[in-house]
Amino acid sequence: MNVIIDICVVPIGVGVSVSAHVAACQEVIREAGLEHRMHAYGTNVEGPWDDVMAAVKRCHEVVHEMGAPRITTTMKISTRTDRVQHMDEKVASVTDRFDGKP
Repeated sequence: MNVIIDICVVPIGVGVSVSAHVAACQEVIREAGLEHRMHAYGTNVEGPWDDVMAAVKRCHEVVHEMGAPRITTTMKISTRTDRVQHMDEKVASVTDRFDGKP
């Protein structure tokens, strides 16, 4: 089953800046070969369920290895059984309605 997730991994107890931790998670997702799009408050990731969830687990492992004693993660998950849909299609279905202009 394919899945699209929106994930935000927040290390706790590492100070104010978390950009190194976010970059490490981006590297994990990239190395997993998953399609992804980082945005201001998280990352959209798509791929096979088990591969995506394995990457989420690995993100936690890596951030803990970097010294974060605690992590809080929020995640939204979307699956479909009627057809395969990709992240870009979901965005285009909305932006096409207003010519992509904000």
